[in-house]
Amino acid sequence: MPASEKSIGYSAWTHRWALALACVTFPLLWVGGLVTTTDAGMAVPDWPNTYGYNLFLYPWQTWFFGPWDLFIEHGHRLLASSVGMLTIGLLLLILRTEDRRWMKGLGAAALALVILQGVIGGMRVLLDERTFAMLHGCTGPAFFALAVALTVFTSRIWLEGNRSSAPDGAGVIRRLMPVIALLAYLQIVLGAVVRHVPVDAQPDTFMLAVRFHLFLAAILALHIMGAAWIIQTRARRTRPLRVLSLTLVGLLVLQIVLGTSTWIVKFAVPMWASNWISPQSIAVLQGGWTQTHIITAHVAVGSLILGTAIALALYSQRLLVETPLRRAIPRELGAAT
Repeated sequence: MPASEKSIGYSAWTHRWALALACVTFPLLWVGGLVTTTDAGMAVPDWPNTYGYNLFLYPWQTWFFGPWDLFIEHGHRLLASSVGMLTIGLLLLILRTEDRRWMKGLGAAALALVILQGVIGGMRVLLDERTFAMLHGCTGPAFFALAVALTVFTSRIWLEGNRSSAPDGAGVIRRLMPVIALLAYLQIVLGAVVRHVPVDAQPDTFMLAVRFHLFLAAILALHIMGAAWIIQTRARRTRPLRVLSLTLVGLLVLQIVLGTSTWIVKFAVPMWASNWISPQSIAVLQGGWTQTHIITAHVAVGSLILGTAIALALYSQRLLVETPLRRAIPRELGAAT
């Protein structure tokens, strides 16, 4: 390892492993969304086994060429097991390479959270309870956010820290980004509530959840656009923030398109838009490929927005800090006068 890496405590393997964990967790969220969208959660009635077989010994021909809901549900379990093993490996790397005690605690927290997520998923199957499905849909993005945070904390950018003076507006950015991350997670929670409203619930209950979801979406969009504008005008020289803020805006636009499309393919064209969009022109098959993947994409992109907001919030705290030299200048000028 180069001397420069040792001096800042950087471990390339730990960072790559954390990045791999985040990259594998996102497809897991996508497949988990497919399980919910296609109502395949009970395709395998037992847990942790699969029809009496050990999870890893279930005949691949039966899984791969079997019914679609079995393929999705068992595949979800295999992918979740991979994430669990990656988390164990990352914790071992952190214990071996990290001197920061809080990082070791964070690695242990990641393992505890992935175990909790697995148990909640198992309880959803064993008890056939929609409440556990909703909790499962909330803790998954939380683990993804933690995996992104671990990737940030092990990166060279984080470990090298700030090497330039903080721009004007740095304090606003540092305060705004954690709020955006919190709003993004609350939006995911509200989305999970909307997706798991009981079928026998009153129509007003569903519409109330939808209205809250839309209201928070508007608030989140305004915050994202405001933060991106401040970063692009005040902190353009801080490359990680510039790139991540543009990525966040792009994800926001995509999410708005997917959210609108989700409503149309699920509940048809709203009355106010029927003059511009013909309902017959966008008719889709209930439970078909188009409907399924648009809805699932909307769920998955929500997690990407959360992960990007978490990275932005952390890097803003680390990089937008005044250097000792800059803090000392006003005092020196005051002494000179």
